[in-house]
Amino acid sequence: MPRQPSSSKSKRAKPTSKDKASSSAKRINQLLASAGFGSRRQCEELIREGRVDVDGETITELGTTVDPDVQKVRVDGNYLRPQKLVYYVVNKPVGIVTTNRDPRGRPRVIDLVPPTERVFPVGRLDISSEGLILLTNDGDLAQKLAHPKFGIQKVYRVVVAGEVRGETMKKMREGIYIAEGLVQVDGAKIIKARTKATEMEIRLKEGKNREIRRILARFGHKVQQLRRVAIGPLKLGDVPRGAYRKLTRDEVDKLRRSIDAAEKAAKTAPPARPASKQSIKRRPGGASRNVAAKGTGGRPTSKGGSKAVKKSRSTETRATGTKPSKPVKKRTLSSGGSTGIVIGGDAPKESRSKTERGANPDIIRKRTAGKKPATKPGGVKKGRGKASRRGGRS
Repeated sequence: MPRQPSSSKSKRAKPTSKDKASSSAKRINQLLASAGFGSRRQCEELIREGRVDVDGETITELGTTVDPDVQKVRVDGNYLRPQKLVYYVVNKPVGIVTTNRDPRGRPRVIDLVPPTERVFPVGRLDISSEGLILLTNDGDLAQKLAHPKFGIQKVYRVVVAGEVRGETMKKMREGIYIAEGLVQVDGAKIIKARTKATEMEIRLKEGKNREIRRILARFGHKVQQLRRVAIGPLKLGDVPRGAYRKLTRDEVDKLRRSIDAAEKAAKTAPPARPASKQSIKRRPGGASRNVAAKGTGGRPTSKGGSKAVKKSRSTETRATGTKPSKPVKKRTLSSGGSTGIVIGGDAPKESRSKTERGANPDIIRKRTAGKKPATKPGGVKKGRGKASRRGGRS
């Protein structure tokens, strides 16, 4: 039987033979990034939105592999063309956005450089911040510079309102919690201290949305100026506001070497435990309930338990119409020990123990007169319904 000829159109964009899968074959998101369509994550969004096709077939699978030498790739109907890699250092002024698409039509940072090549910003600075932004069409380099797992350090000069104290600096380095979790600065030092304002240098290895502003706001300091001055070995230098300069070959090589070193360190470093707040479970009975639970199956005893003390106090309140005085405070003030005056529940254990065992005869007499006690020595409640439970509420 004669062999049926294969269809000219392939449903999948992956190469169908080893000859076709040459050394130039790449994953589709990597190919788009190297062509200047954004970082790999941005290119993945283009694929998900159905804006990429290979040989006329729309691609939606992120893992698709294509060979640009033998296959035709288009984005929004435009064919990919090889681009010369370019790198610009831009001193972004306040009021400029770092997104390539702005629905409000505000001025963009990419409008500050020549439109000869398609470029995109590495990382972001909010509209109220200024300083160093790297624009490039090198998707691989941009991905590694911006990804927090590589830990490329960014340096900021910040002016805040008020005087920043040493304790604040210490807490910033130790870390605080915001909505996204634990955040901490990699380094912080005071450049110039004044009464009404403080100039600081802050170093970060990752950058969450408005992270520096949110950290300082937690300590009552409003940011008056925030300027980024370095990304890894790359320095802003004396580039004027709103101007740019091209990176030298030596600067690009230094960036690549710093990325390679960070990538190697990330692979060899032990996996870090995720930072989370220490969860402390509190029970209504407090510490006395936990002590009573030992050896009693979790049931507090009637003698020395927190429930017995609460019941006795509530009974005295009903009998006299006034809030019962705390025996702990009275006994501590009258004693001539070395502990001094103790306020509230901070009395030592020896001054509390008799009260917790129900040593006040007036309270016990009023609680038990004319009715059965609500508890047996074993600590098990008697009675049913709401009437038996009201006596235990404080």
